[in-house]
Amino acid sequence: MKQTIKLGLVDDHKLFRGGLRSLIESISDIYVVVFEADNGLDLQQKLNTQNPPDIILMDVNMPEMNGFETVEWLSRHFPGIRILVLSMIEKEETVVKMLKLGVKGYLCKDAEPSEFKEALASIYAKGYYYTDFVTGKLIHSLKNEGTQSNFCDINDREREFLKLACSEMTYNQIADQMCLSPKTVDGYRMSLFEKFNIKSRVGLVMWAIKNGLIEY
Repeated sequence: MKQTIKLGLVDDHKLFRGGLRSLIESISDIYVVVFEADNGLDLQQKLNTQNPPDIILMDVNMPEMNGFETVEWLSRHFPGIRILVLSMIEKEETVVKMLKLGVKGYLCKDAEPSEFKEALASIYAKGYYYTDFVTGKLIHSLKNEGTQSNFCDINDREREFLKLACSEMTYNQIADQMCLSPKTVDGYRMSLFEKFNIKSRVGLVMWAIKNGLIEY
């Protein structure tokens, strides 16, 4: 059976959603739009809880329930759904806040179709897609924040995992590199999430940068 990747579109501009759907259909028939919604409340009504989408493409500014609130709701109820933000907002505060909430990518709506195609493929295959623009916003934000913690609470294997988590490798590839099972690597991930009080891989990278484990 041919693989399909299920997508949800959440944006209050119907004309934009229509154009986005047409673009998606032109990229590949493996992508299937399973629903469209005007905002977070509309999403809650249309989301098939038994067969949720793999990726949701979402705007930030929406009436009734905006992108921030919607991402928080999805993170609580459907943490397995990957979110790609599509917005005209380029403010550092907005980009960084969305990353901290756990979105897997952030693209400006005027991005080239080829970049959008790359983002979809990367988020599905690797779990994330961060452009130089987004990385720059993140790094600039971190420069204005002080060191948050130290390494006394993590062991050598957790530190090794953390360094690899800051690379392009998937979690399965990290498991192979460390000669561990994916379940053990998932245990390291959850342990660090709890120790650092973070919720996403972006959070791990931010912690590593703040504390000098990696440099950009």
